[in-house]
Amino acid sequence: MLHLEPFRGLRPPPELAAEVMSPPYDVLSSAEAREVAADQPLSFLHISKPEIDLPVGVSPHDQSVYDKGGENFRLMIEQGALRRDPRESFYLYRMSAPGHTQLGLVATAAVSDYLSNLVRRHEHTRPDKETDRVLHMEALGAQTGPVLCVYDDARADTATVVELAEQAGPDFDELPLGEVRHSLWRVDEDEAIQQVRAAFASLDVCYIADGHHRSAAAARVASRHAQDPLHPAHRFLVVLFPASEARILDYNRVVRDLAGMSADEFMRRLERSFSVQPETAPVRPHQRGEFGLYMAGTWYRLHCRLDPATLADPVERLDVALLAHQLLEPLLGIHDPRRDPRIDFVGGGRGLHELERRVDSGEMAAAFAMFPTPIGDLMSVADAGRVMPPKSTWFEPKLADGLVSNVIC
Repeated sequence: MLHLEPFRGLRPPPELAAEVMSPPYDVLSSAEAREVAADQPLSFLHISKPEIDLPVGVSPHDQSVYDKGGENFRLMIEQGALRRDPRESFYLYRMSAPGHTQLGLVATAAVSDYLSNLVRRHEHTRPDKETDRVLHMEALGAQTGPVLCVYDDARADTATVVELAEQAGPDFDELPLGEVRHSLWRVDEDEAIQQVRAAFASLDVCYIADGHHRSAAAARVASRHAQDPLHPAHRFLVVLFPASEARILDYNRVVRDLAGMSADEFMRRLERSFSVQPETAPVRPHQRGEFGLYMAGTWYRLHCRLDPATLADPVERLDVALLAHQLLEPLLGIHDPRRDPRIDFVGGGRGLHELERRVDSGEMAAAFAMFPTPIGDLMSVADAGRVMPPKSTWFEPKLADGLVSNVIC
C-alpha cells in the first residue's frame, strides 16, 4: 500500500491567500513572471521564480537565484504571509474550470514508495531540471510545488473525500487564477484523519501526472539524509486525484519544414500511411488514430492506416507514437523530438487557432492536431514500467503554487 501521511502545511492566512497564490513555476518564463508579480509583493512567484527580484540577465540557475528564493521565503514567513499549521493535517484541494471540477487529497508520500515504483512514473527526467529543483528545495528547506498524481477510482473510497468536503466550508474558497478557481480544506480532526486513512488504505499505487522532476529531486534530497530515516525529507508533497476526474488535453505538434519536399510531394507520400480528407474548418480529432493537419491555409483530417487497436505494446499504440513512427520519422526525418529544433509542441489549452497562427506566420510549415492521450493509456504504460514519448500529455487545470507547502527542515 501507499504510505500517505498528514503533515503540518505551510499556508497563507485566508485573507492573503489570493495575493500569495501564483501559477506554477514551470508555466511562466522569467519575463512573464516578472510582469505578473511586478505589483504583487506577496506573490509566490518571488519564491518560485526568484530571478525576478534580481537584475535582468542573471541566469535562473545561478546560486544567487536560489539564495534569493530562500531569503524571500523566510521573509514571507516572518511577515506572516505564510504560516505553518499547528497540527498535522490532510488537505482537500478542488480545482474548478468551465465545465470541469476535480477534488483531490493533499498528503505527503514516502520517497521509498517512489523508489520502489508504487508512485509510478511515465516520463524520463533531465538531470539539469532535477538539479534545479534540488537546489530550490535545499535553499528553502521546503517542497513548494506539489506533485500531481492520479489513482484508479476503484482502489480508493473517493466518496469519503467528497463527504469531508461537504461537511465543512473550505479555508480558501474559489480563489481565481485565470479561468480556474482553487479551494482548499484542512482535515485535522482525529476522526476525519482516520476516515481519510481508511478511504485510501487499499490504494497500492498511484501515477505521477505532472511533477516528474519534483519527485526525482525529492528522492535526491532524501538520499542526502540516508542515515536518518525519520528525516522529513524522506516524504514529499503530493495531490492525488481520481483518474476519472483528471483532464488530459491534446498536446499538438508543429514542424518548421517538410524536409525539402514540396507540399504536393509531402501529401503524396503521406497517403501511403494515412487517408487524407480536406476539411473547411479546424480539425479536432475525436478518436485514436485520427489527426488534424494544417498546411498552406487548409485543414485535413488524417486517419492512420495502421489500426492502433491491433498493437499490443502500450507505448506503440499511443497516437503520439503512431504519428512519430508513421510520419515524423520516415517522412520528415525527425527521430528525436526531445532535441530536434525542427519540431515544437503546443498545449491544447492554446486552441487550434494557435496552430493556424504558427503556420500562417511562416514560422512553421505544418501543424498536427492530436487526440488527447487517454488516462488509461498513461496508467498502462506506467504499469508496464515503460515511458511515454516526449510531450504525450498536457494536464489541465494546473495546481497553483503557494497554497500549501511542506517544510522538510
